[in-house]
Amino acid sequence: MTPSTPPNPLREELEDDRLPPPCTMVIFGASGDLTARKLVPALYTLWKERWLPPAFAIVGVARRDESDDAFRARMREACTRFARARPVDTADWDAFAAALFYHAADFDDPRGYVSLAARLDRIERARGTGGDRIYYLSTAPAYFATIVERLAAAGLLDRDRHEPARRVIVEKPFGVDLESARALNTRLLACAREDQIYRIDHYLGKETVQNLLVFRLANGIFEPLWNARYVDHVQITSAEAIGIEGRGGYFDAAGIVRDMVQNHLFQVLCLTAMEPPASLDADDLRDEKVKVLRALRVPSEADLRDGVVRGQYTAGSVHGRPLPAYVEERGVAPDSATETYVALRLLIDNWRWAGVPFYLRAGKALPKKVTEVALVFKAPPPVLFSVRHRAAREPNVLAIRIQPDEGISLRFGAKVPGPSTEIHPVTMEFRYGSSFGREPPEAYERLLLDCMLGDGSLFTRGDEVEASWAWIGHLHRHWASGEAPPVAPYAAGSWGPTEADRMMERFGVRWRRP
Repeated sequence: MTPSTPPNPLREELEDDRLPPPCTMVIFGASGDLTARKLVPALYTLWKERWLPPAFAIVGVARRDESDDAFRARMREACTRFARARPVDTADWDAFAAALFYHAADFDDPRGYVSLAARLDRIERARGTGGDRIYYLSTAPAYFATIVERLAAAGLLDRDRHEPARRVIVEKPFGVDLESARALNTRLLACAREDQIYRIDHYLGKETVQNLLVFRLANGIFEPLWNARYVDHVQITSAEAIGIEGRGGYFDAAGIVRDMVQNHLFQVLCLTAMEPPASLDADDLRDEKVKVLRALRVPSEADLRDGVVRGQYTAGSVHGRPLPAYVEERGVAPDSATETYVALRLLIDNWRWAGVPFYLRAGKALPKKVTEVALVFKAPPPVLFSVRHRAAREPNVLAIRIQPDEGISLRFGAKVPGPSTEIHPVTMEFRYGSSFGREPPEAYERLLLDCMLGDGSLFTRGDEVEASWAWIGHLHRHWASGEAPPVAPYAAGSWGPTEADRMMERFGVRWRRP
């Protein structure tokens, strides 16, 4: 007998085909931070809002010994703190917790997978889930291939059968360079089909990222302008006001390019620049994203010298809170040259974007947390207004804010009331919260639901991962050669190194201040 889910009046307004079939989600790494902060709170919210089927189960797998009841108590505390659907009351939680189970196993030990198989069979019979399974790899990257190989060896991941469904969600980082990404793809594809592998990037689950395509392709006034004829340049910014928050050991080996650019910013770049797909099917969407990555111009020595800036924050303050220098953070080498900031100038050599620069920047310890895409349009001919009115030379800007305060703004020139023809820039704004009157879902809620439905359109494909690493490799080889300029310092709480501003001045533009 399976529990019923609570009523949700919004379900009447939404697509019936978004309710997934019965399934079991197995989370490897259930003792980790991601499970507590994101995964189980997202699943709880989906259940409470009636997006999960009545027949479902969640099985946490980790090395340490823990009972089902202890796991449930720990996850209740996590949902109380982090779930979007709060408060968590006893009646709601008791019904959800009945679907939570815990299984102790060592990720390397084949015997743990034999016992997991027997446990899953018992849970699926009790819960009526029907055999569909999703394996979520929320572990250290070194275990990704090992877990998939052990699942396959234990008969838990059938590569040749399509029913019942067997899917694997792989967290980032998916490799640290092209060679490691290819090696990981090879090992995974020896055990599972490409359509069974869901490489997750939570940025693709954000409402505004998804709205990029809707905004472009469902509105006839914008798509005709979305090209080199009208757009002067594009800026994509991902700024964080925090430092590395205790992740020194990981971040010092990765840097901001591996941590943010290769995955998050390149995904936003692809959705901004891609051609309209043949359909909204997963492979049609991902085909167009791969084309963008393959069209990125291979940087010359001059491109790497003039169009790339890397920086590292020094001591300062953000929002009045003192922040130590990066090299003083725990886990960071005192002589580290790891970049905490990067600015890039990219060119896409295709018909739509030929000659239009894309400026990307990402950084830690900046003045505010914000991620946005800004299309800066070309100025009209300076015949009537631009010569006499300085404000008329301000470009029109279409800005799509991904986080926080998700929304879209359009800046244009307007005449100031009065007898003169004074022109002043004004802004029209749309915000999700005020326009729709409800909070957008968390990214993991959407992505977990899509995987249950077998929809891979918001997940990355293997060739897409490899294409992004292929371009990023040019940066790392250049920096390793010893011929690149040293990492530029910038004070925590500033907008990055002055070298990044000088780079923009060199090309006749300037950074937006979101």
